[in-house]
Amino acid sequence: SDPFVASYNPLTGKELWKIECMGAEVGPSPAFGAGLVFAANEYAKLVAIKPGSTPEIVWESDEYLPEVASPVVSGDLLFIATSYGAIACYDAKTGTKHWDKEMSTGFYASPVIAGGNVYYLDMNGVMHIFKASSEQQLISEPALGEKTVSTPAFMDNVIYIRAKENLYCIGKI
Repeated sequence: SDPFVASYNPLTGKELWKIECMGAEVGPSPAFGAGLVFAANEYAKLVAIKPGSTPEIVWESDEYLPEVASPVVSGDLLFIATSYGAIACYDAKTGTKHWDKEMSTGFYASPVIAGGNVYYLDMNGVMHIFKASSEQQLISEPALGEKTVSTPAFMDNVIYIRAKENLYCIGKI
């Protein structure tokens, strides 16, 4: 919350650490990976935080800031989706941008990592599937045929997607 990113013990609620680094309204949830906590919001910045009793900001960026979609980490890669239609892949440890792509529609759904791929579901219901890689490798872009703002859920080789009018279950049950 403005202006802090904080960590709490889930059993006691005791604050473990906090660092001042955010501003404005924060919508996206933080992500954890590569030993770092990643927090972002559209009107502030993207920060990589080394957690601990004295947390520190390892790197930050003011490019490709999500309004709603939360960042996601796979190995040493950080993936971002924005409400204005940009997606990006960063080196999680250094903040070096590996690739970015401007899409025709924005994202409220958070990107999801599954099966070595990153799934970006845009607001028009198009699933943009990329290899979870430092190289931009588009695999497919199937269209749901319905608008959606919900993050898809993956479980047991099935994708669940809540769209505007329907709930979809895609895969083999």
